[in-house]
Formats: sequence, C-alpha cells, structure tokens
Amino acid sequence: MKVTLKLYAQLGSFLPESKSGNEAEITLEAEKSVRGLLDDFGVPPEHCHLVLVNGEYVEPSAREERLLEENDHLAVWPPVAGG
Repeated sequence: MKVTLKLYAQLGSFLPESKSGNEAEITLEAEKSVRGLLDDFGVPPEHCHLVLVNGEYVEPSAREERLLEENDHLAVWPPVAGG
C-alpha cells in the first residue's frame, strides 16, 4: 500500500533520501497507524503539533489508532512560535 508522507519545516530532515521536496511516497507492507509510520522515521511525538490525514485533523489521542489506507496523504507540522 502506498501513502504520501509530508513533513514541514525542520521535520523534513526525518524524510528518507528518496524524498521530493518536503514529501516522500512510502510503501507499507502491512497496516500501519499514523503514529507507527512517524515512529518508523524517528519523528518525535512532541514535534508533531498539527497532523492531518487527507486534510482532516488527527488529535494526538487518536494517532495510535488512526490506520492509514491506500493513497492517504499524511502531513505533519511542528509547533510554531513567533511574534
């Protein structure tokens, strides 16, 4: 099953070398949760502020249960500070 992983800002450093810009197409051999995929790439949970699957927000408490499906787009933004 293929999914697209998009990591923004400094999170882009966790993408595989096969990335294209800030995204990579990932092939999953088995069912995987949002948290499971992010764990596979070493993305720290505390750096995942805004997480969307196909444009829909996934709450932190649901990230371990939310399973990815064929052609899903997982997008993650870190916390942002500024003034």
